[in-house]
Amino acid sequence: MRKAGIGFLAFALVFAITSFTFTSDEGGTKSLPSVDIQNVKGEAFNTLDIANHEGPVIISFWATWCSPCKRELNTIAELYTDWQEETGVELYAVSIDDERTKSRVEPYINAQGWEYNILLDSNFDFKRAMGVNNVPHTFIVMDGKIVYSHNNYAPGDEDALYDKLLELTADAE
Repeated sequence: MRKAGIGFLAFALVFAITSFTFTSDEGGTKSLPSVDIQNVKGEAFNTLDIANHEGPVIISFWATWCSPCKRELNTIAELYTDWQEETGVELYAVSIDDERTKSRVEPYINAQGWEYNILLDSNFDFKRAMGVNNVPHTFIVMDGKIVYSHNNYAPGDEDALYDKLLELTADAE
């Protein structure tokens, strides 16, 4: 009986957290939340600015200490120019490195040559608002709505991401 009570409590907590994470429209899609964070240069950035992009936007939560995160973003980097030409996609890599490790972000991205928009979420405000529990966690946003979410990374996941981009841009035509 006690295990069932703990299980129910855990389910209720997860439900409550995810229920308040996003706002939904009638269709059940979740809107991108408005959160003030910074870009890699320390300039203020509101996450709703992401919704202004015409076409799909990838939001990838990552950290310098996360090997799967770096593998995913490095793999996408090899394909990113082609993806942009074919789908018009824009990618925002949102670092969740905290105050102790955020100084590692810029040297890492410069060494990798990433051409992504890099954002810093050192206080985890955007992470919480998006319901991200662990990284890597990747979303696709289209017209301000979150239309795809994937947690973790295994080789080949970038193919599924690309397929979703193609599907979304074909639907938009």
